[in-house]
Amino acid sequence: MAEDTQAKEVAMEMAEDARETTWEYRSFTAEMFKGNFAWDLMHPFPAQSEEDKKIGDELLVKVREVLENHVDPYVVDRDGEYSREALDALAEIGLFGMKIPKEYGGLGLSVQNYSRVLGLVGSYCGSTVTYLSAHQSIGVPEPLKSFGTEEQKQKFLPRLAKGEISAFALTEPNVGSDPAKMITWAEPSEDGSYYILNGDKLWCTNGWDERTSLIVVMARTPDKISKSGKPIPQISAFVVETNSPGVERVRRCQFMGLRGIANGALTFKDVKVPAENMIGKPGQGLKIALTTLNTGRLGLPAAGIGTLKMFIKELEEWSTGRVQWGQSVGKHQSISRKIALYTAHLFAMQSMVSLTCAFADQKNADIRLEAAAAKYFCSEYVWKCLDDYIQIRGGRGYENPLSLYGRGEKPSAAEIALRDMRIGRIFEGSSEVMHLIMAREALDMHFSLAMPLMKPKKGVKVNKVALLAKIIAFYAKWYPSTYMPAGASFNVSKLSSANQAHLAFVAKTCKKLARTIFHTMGKYQLALEYEQVILGNYVDIGTDLFVMAASLAYAEHLLKENPDDKTPQDLVDLFCCEAKRRIANNFALAKQGKHNKKYTKVAGLLMDGKLRWLAKDAITDVPPKYRDYAKNDYDHPETKLTLENKKKDA
Repeated sequence: MAEDTQAKEVAMEMAEDARETTWEYRSFTAEMFKGNFAWDLMHPFPAQSEEDKKIGDELLVKVREVLENHVDPYVVDRDGEYSREALDALAEIGLFGMKIPKEYGGLGLSVQNYSRVLGLVGSYCGSTVTYLSAHQSIGVPEPLKSFGTEEQKQKFLPRLAKGEISAFALTEPNVGSDPAKMITWAEPSEDGSYYILNGDKLWCTNGWDERTSLIVVMARTPDKISKSGKPIPQISAFVVETNSPGVERVRRCQFMGLRGIANGALTFKDVKVPAENMIGKPGQGLKIALTTLNTGRLGLPAAGIGTLKMFIKELEEWSTGRVQWGQSVGKHQSISRKIALYTAHLFAMQSMVSLTCAFADQKNADIRLEAAAAKYFCSEYVWKCLDDYIQIRGGRGYENPLSLYGRGEKPSAAEIALRDMRIGRIFEGSSEVMHLIMAREALDMHFSLAMPLMKPKKGVKVNKVALLAKIIAFYAKWYPSTYMPAGASFNVSKLSSANQAHLAFVAKTCKKLARTIFHTMGKYQLALEYEQVILGNYVDIGTDLFVMAASLAYAEHLLKENPDDKTPQDLVDLFCCEAKRRIANNFALAKQGKHNKKYTKVAGLLMDGKLRWLAKDAITDVPPKYRDYAKNDYDHPETKLTLENKKKDA
């Protein structure tokens, strides 16, 4: 138990050290968790400029042509292979250099245009999206843009802009989101001119492709020693050439969906990496990874939105043309509800992603929370909307497109899309990890004030009297303000009275959320970190409030652009009504702390082996052929993953 506690403390310290602790710009979501409704950040809605939009429009024409001429998404899914010809065609129009600045040979697209491209590609082929986004959202280009030296940019970015592919290697066989367990090790040479890299990486998207020439590898480097003599684990980031001796592609990983991607398990055996290939400084690896994901995470929701757009026309045709019990299926209320929620949530997702991309381009707002919210919300509701669409189509939703085509029916990619998009709730930070990230930021104001008093750092002297006086002075002013009216001037002329009421609800509920979080902190204090279900309820409330505000701002913008089209009124009204129901439910659930203990109790019964009776008369083992291999990755007879660096595990 003591070892578990110590390991947890080390992991938490590493994660905390990697956090960006300052807010250079305001954040709508961060302000919301403090009880402030920062409407001015999103209204008037920061629409894409006509000049930038034209650049995107012209590129989208080329992208569509390449996709339709070189990519057969149904065959890619069936065969699990992506053609070299398609990759060459994508490279020819510069899609591997979309986020690379023009001075290094790239297209230098805005975040908004980059997301538009991924949305278009997402409406056609999920495997293509993954090739492109893994390469530049989390691969080498983004970390180098933010943390690389000029020499590194000159050396690597032009190669990638021309079509060489990059990847990102963080996950290990026993390491997911817990950096403290990382055992891939980079040992500096005596003269400091290079590092010797040893270790294994799992699920490296693009890693299996032979065109992938550069990989960002996260590895442990020698510990930093604190003033008190305590070792502090360090994780650093390196650009590794895949043709370096000792780099081996061990096995291709295959999944439920995205069957055309080249995801691989890689091993590094005594790989010599030049010291100048380190990105940033020693120990900055986690910070680089987290910072990269701030904007990188926007690619996945953009692609998900494109996937939902793929089925809009199909949904219209099916709901009107398919007749059951004497009327179109879309006129049955149980189906019309699914259609309405699909379209309203698609509108909401477009609103929040467009807004966050605009923030990223204009660099006038901190987007770390907004990007996390967009990734979390979109991945959850893209999956739900696709599930509902398959339900609407019945057996023809479950049947794959080539089978439909073979029977003489119009093919639909709904079955492929459902499998492809399921990864969204896991990839680039699972929904549960997004909850933890956002919950930590929601508590940041309180933690920064009270934590030095509640849990002072070892070796740090604290003037408790002065600190307590500071805390009392702050809350004496802040807490009463959470009961005061929002006092915001909304300046909306196009929104209906119902939607203006939704806007007032958001402003009022920001304050309620902030003080409720404060009450919960007072109740649980340090034990709050274990109440992840309650914190998840608050994150869901905050996410819905952000999406409501973004949708209302976007609707106001669209209504001004085209006053004759009133459909945004209806879409945003329905979404806000649904979001308000969820918010009320989450406030109610957050009060049921005792109920959450039942989850822990029953889960403990399973973990202790006391629920095996539930599986009576079931075959619970893998088929006989595979039983000897079902131990762990290290024991598989066909896997060459080396663990000689295990001895370096701190």
